[in-house]
Amino acid sequence: DYHDEVTIRFSPEIMPYLINLKKNFTQHALSDLAELNSKYSIILYRWLSMNYNQYEHYSVKGGRREEQVEAYRNPSISIRELREMTDTINDYKRFTHFETRVLKEPLEEINEHTSFNVSYDKIKKGRSIDSIVFHITKKPVARNDFYKLEEEDPIYLQDKANKEQAEELLAGKALKSKYTKLLLDNMLLSPYEMTDTSLMAGLQAHVYPLYDELKALRGLNGVKDHLSYVRAKQEAYSKRNIAKYLKKAIEQYLPTVKRQDL
Repeated sequence: DYHDEVTIRFSPEIMPYLINLKKNFTQHALSDLAELNSKYSIILYRWLSMNYNQYEHYSVKGGRREEQVEAYRNPSISIRELREMTDTINDYKRFTHFETRVLKEPLEEINEHTSFNVSYDKIKKGRSIDSIVFHITKKPVARNDFYKLEEEDPIYLQDKANKEQAEELLAGKALKSKYTKLLLDNMLLSPYEMTDTSLMAGLQAHVYPLYDELKALRGLNGVKDHLSYVRAKQEAYSKRNIAKYLKKAIEQYLPTVKRQDL
């Protein structure tokens, strides 16, 4: 208590479950979940997130047919399965009530407070609704000028005639960077965002050099600790411009580290 610190450790018995969660793409943005109040919103968000994370993964890595990849972005679930998942088998017997409480209201909350925009279609079998097909899109990341290549960037000075090529060179370096892996590990960057050449070039040009400074002062573990803290404190708004958020965070932290090391 002298240092006001709390240490939390996972026991070895729980680690296989945590690792399995990561491998099966069931990671969820904690800042998104924190904004949801309805239990049905949380249940739906987790299921939708699991599907969309697989869509992003296989879109980048391959390994699935095109129609399989699209099915992750437009997942289908039977009404029976949906009732089981939401524990409403004996509730809301009339479909109109079920739709309002388990679909419409939760999706309104998800669309308002998370990074997803979700709509759905009702699929009939005979005269009754048999299943639901969801359509998931991700809200676009805001593009700010600060992370685009500027004339003072060294690589741009080398090739003013081809700014696009310069961005691609920087983005290529970013994809190989250990910092990109750390961002992925901390869910601060998604596989989908890694396909944004301008974003990755901006990280390489404006953020990763600052991580190099921190690494020189505190080692790679110092960078890991910083990113873990940044992720824990991340606000939902930051997803609209993750590059700006990361740059601001390290710019605020570096002076503190330098003062402590004097």
